[in-house]
Amino acid sequence: MAFKSGFATVIGRPNVGKSTLINTIIGEKIAITSPKPQTTRNKIQSIYTAEEGQVIFVDTPGIHKAKNKLDEYMLEQAFKSLEGIDLVIILLDATSPFGHGDEYILQHSKAQGLPFLLVLNKIDSLSNKMLASRITHYEEKTGREIIPISAKKKRNLNTLFEEIFKLLPEGPQYYPEDMITDQIEQFIIAEMIREKIFYLTREEIPYGVAVKIEEMTERNNGMIYIRAYIYVEKKSHKGIIIGKNGLMLKKIGQKARKDVEKLLQTEVYLDLWVKVLKDWRDKPELVKRMGYKE
Repeated sequence: MAFKSGFATVIGRPNVGKSTLINTIIGEKIAITSPKPQTTRNKIQSIYTAEEGQVIFVDTPGIHKAKNKLDEYMLEQAFKSLEGIDLVIILLDATSPFGHGDEYILQHSKAQGLPFLLVLNKIDSLSNKMLASRITHYEEKTGREIIPISAKKKRNLNTLFEEIFKLLPEGPQYYPEDMITDQIEQFIIAEMIREKIFYLTREEIPYGVAVKIEEMTERNNGMIYIRAYIYVEKKSHKGIIIGKNGLMLKKIGQKARKDVEKLLQTEVYLDLWVKVLKDWRDKPELVKRMGYKE
């Protein structure tokens, strides 16, 4: 059987489960997840290798209306992810009906002239009767067959892969079979810290949070020392992240350190600092400084 390979972008509205799907497929936490939309900010390439072939998945920010320079960057990243792609996977949300955002993404994808799959995620959230009705609804709206899956519960992913490999061209193995991402460790670690901030602060902290790794060195005892700065837009947000007597920052550090140690397979000393950079999301030079650049 011919070996197939190619680049597949996962695109969809915010919070449809793009990062969860890719993490489930790869079996590692590469992209951060959160109940909040617009969690992913950069394109993230994750690599899946099987006997049939190799798929390089490109996770993208959710497509949404831009309100500031950071939003513009995220939207640009989402559409740039269609360049040089072999297959588009449009992820839809089974818990909501087909909407304007879905239509916009579908038409934009069609205009690229690329093969695409329509994948309905979160089917575990619906009864069988409701799911059947929702699939019919989406198929009527799109005029295409829908692949129902649950990324969270790992349901029907085999069917998804069968369809992916049907559409990918024959090609080489681009990456070694044990490689699962092309992202540098510092980027993944910064994202892991940002994820904990999202989960622990809930609605208190908006999206004006960025994390930058300033130092990462190995100590004589084999422990990895990591100094990271958490940037916020307002002084009040700094207080929330630090918390009373520093308890919130300590909790963020403890939870993030577990993920980082699992990633690096060694003990880690995580040194977190919080700084205020007023309105950084509206300033292109600061957006770039936070690492959101080509």
